[in-house]
Amino acid sequence: MFILDAHLDLAMNAMEWNRDLTWTVDEIRESERGMTDRPDRGKNTVSLQAMREGNIGLCVATQIARYVKPESQLPGWNSPQQAWAQTQGQLAWYRTMEDLGEMVQITGLQGLKKHIKLWEGTSPDKPIGYILSLEGADSIVSMAHLEKSFESGLRAIGPAHYGPGTYAHGTDSVGGIGSKGKELLKKIEELNLILDATHLCDMSFWETMKIYNGPVWASHNNCRKLVDHNRQFSDEQIKELISRKAVIGVALDAWMMVPNWTRGESTPEGMGVNLGQMIDNIDHICQLSGDSKHVGIGTDLDGAFGKEQSPADLDTIADLQKVPDMLKLRGYSQGDIENIMHQNFIDFLERTWS
Repeated sequence: MFILDAHLDLAMNAMEWNRDLTWTVDEIRESERGMTDRPDRGKNTVSLQAMREGNIGLCVATQIARYVKPESQLPGWNSPQQAWAQTQGQLAWYRTMEDLGEMVQITGLQGLKKHIKLWEGTSPDKPIGYILSLEGADSIVSMAHLEKSFESGLRAIGPAHYGPGTYAHGTDSVGGIGSKGKELLKKIEELNLILDATHLCDMSFWETMKIYNGPVWASHNNCRKLVDHNRQFSDEQIKELISRKAVIGVALDAWMMVPNWTRGESTPEGMGVNLGQMIDNIDHICQLSGDSKHVGIGTDLDGAFGKEQSPADLDTIADLQKVPDMLKLRGYSQGDIENIMHQNFIDFLERTWS
């Protein structure tokens, strides 16, 4: 089945992890044998070839660079200008992948329809389509920079990531959006960018919902009902997104899938983390909405973790092809399964771009 993955940090892996994503997953793992600078060395699950093997022909691919103030304990760049420059280096990597024929940027309805038609064919070397998204808006130095990003193909943006940001408060922080956040939301709406609600803390989430009237989705966000943490959405937040015709992509980061995960100590095998918890999150959102129209896939499988923090029954991203049969066993119809695996996000894009 054709799959749309609504959240992958491809350029971050290429530029900061120094991974050649044109290699196979096994080749990348072998090249990192013995490396200890990051917990996921030699355990990656994503490459462009693995995506093709899994028929994951379209993704939302990120730029990401956090600006951190001197008192912050989070890793990041010391100025918004440096963060901006980092995102531009990531954009340059996407462009080089386009030059190689490995990827193609999707920015509008015509390109979306053309790409889906291409992937209905049998050619083995089809380019991976990507919709450019910015995870955390701290690198947006000014609204003129956001306009430049839009001209470069940016089509979705999340105001916050972890901690307090320039425009909103994110995961593990508490606070609202302030005047800068309101200015950003106004420009997002003006440009018809997609607002990514992922990572917004509760206060920033609800303040955003009060004033923002444009398209909104959550690219990679699970359910607080199943794992009680501020990174997850409460049922009330999920219902708010459903009322706005949003789609929520379910993520595969192990600590978001089971309670009481301890980073650096817990293992997927020891905690029983498997794709079944993905189905649980999908099902919970479907039960809240009363249909299968508001949930999809947003794995985050290359978001600074690998097999050490992924479902035990997933070796590479191609194993997402196990999910349709698992949904069928849970009573989902073929139409429901197609909605979840790709159609909901495609319908969202068609509505937004038409």
